Order: sequence, then structure tokens, then C-alpha cells
Amino acid sequence: MPSETRSPRLAVLIDADNASAKIADGLFEEIAKIGEASVRRIYGDFSNARSKAWADILSKHAIIPQQQFAYTTGKNASDITLVIDAMDLLHSGRFDGFCLVSSDSDFTRLAARIREHGVDVFGFGAQKTPESFRQACRRFFYTENLFGGTANTQDAASKSPPLQSPDEATSIIKKVIAQMESEDGWVDLGEVGKRITNLAPDFDSRTFGSRKLSDLVRKTNSFEIDQPKGGSMRIRIKSTAESPAKTRTARKPAG
Repeated sequence: MPSETRSPRLAVLIDADNASAKIADGLFEEIAKIGEASVRRIYGDFSNARSKAWADILSKHAIIPQQQFAYTTGKNASDITLVIDAMDLLHSGRFDGFCLVSSDSDFTRLAARIREHGVDVFGFGAQKTPESFRQACRRFFYTENLFGGTANTQDAASKSPPLQSPDEATSIIKKVIAQMESEDGWVDLGEVGKRITNLAPDFDSRTFGSRKLSDLVRKTNSFEIDQPKGGSMRIRIKSTAESPAKTRTARKPAG
């Protein structure tokens, strides 16, 4: 019998000082969509009240704590230990991807270095995360979309205010469509979804208050939609040009 295809092996490294324990359920649900979280480590001073919330849920998600006491004020031993471990795991050659959970721009170089080795990096951080770190990742997920688990977040997507206006997604989608160079303007929505994260690693329909990309496209009201029976959905940019008839009637003869 042919061997079963194994999910990508992932190393999940969490910066406890820069990630809320409230995202834990949603975080691992999201990671499960990407691959298998083979290594699960968290770094912080768990004698500190700020990191204690993580200590209370470590066993639930089989996370291994890496205790780092803050011997000197202003020096973050946790960050250094996380980077050292990441490089050791990278050079072991056992992992297909890394999940870096932090909003700290200090991990930008680490993410870039891992990707230089041809290994994917998936970042998870708050919306305040600097662009440098977000762009260094193959995909970046806002942790505000993960509170309480992805199922709960999706159900509440239409009830709570979106992190960003759906209109802000329009320009990104249009740019992707333009890059696809379709003769008649119609493009496959699935292909748009694949390409859009290459342009914007932090693009996520949930950020704009929609469960799926198709929902977001409809909400923007900026695209024509075509879904043949039994076929995949296609979209194209709505024309904003006036019709020739309107143009003619707008001009009145002089005199």
C-alpha cells in the first residue's frame, strides 16, 4: 500500500511576552489548517503575572515552556533563546515550516533567514505588528481574528466591527486581477486567493468582516461575479466608464 501523505511538519514558537493566552484555541485551530504542529514551545518568564495566563493552559495544547528569568531589566532573554532554538530546529532539516507567534519586529530577521533556506514562515501577531515582520513571513495572521477559536470568530464576523473596512481590500484585489492579465477581464476567484497572499501576506477576509473571500468580494460591490452551475466562481472589475449614450446626451449644442 502507498504510504499516507504526511502533513507539513511545523515548529510553533511563541513569545509569551508579546502574545495573549486568549488566542490559544484559535491559534492552534488555524495552525492545523497549515500542517502538523510537531514542536510547540513558548518562551517567557512564567513567574511574571503577564505570562501566567499561558502557564494555566500549557497542558491543554501540549506546549513546552521555556522558562527565562529576567535577571536584568531591559534585556529580553526570551527573544534570544527563541532565536537560538529556531536556528537549531532549522538546521535539523526536519521541518517544513515555522510558526512565529509574536508582535515584535525583532523577529523580522529571523523570519527572513528561515525563508532564505527555502522554509515557510507563518507569522501570528496583533494588528500593531510592524510591517517589516509581516512582510518577512509567507503568511501573516492577525491574532485579533483568532480570539476564542476560529469557529466563534467566523460566527461573530458579521456582528462585530471589522478590523479594517472592506473598501480597503478592493485595491488589493484589483491589483491582483490586473497582474493576471485576462483577455476579457474574468479571472478565477480561487486563483485570486492564491496570488493575493504573495502580494499581501497579512491579507485575511476575516480582517474585513467576512468569513470567505467570496463574501468579501460581494461586500465591496466593486466586482462582477459569475458562477456557472457546477463551475468555479469568476470575478472581474466593474466598469466605471459612462456609456456612449450618456456621454452624448451630456453635451448640449451651443446656441
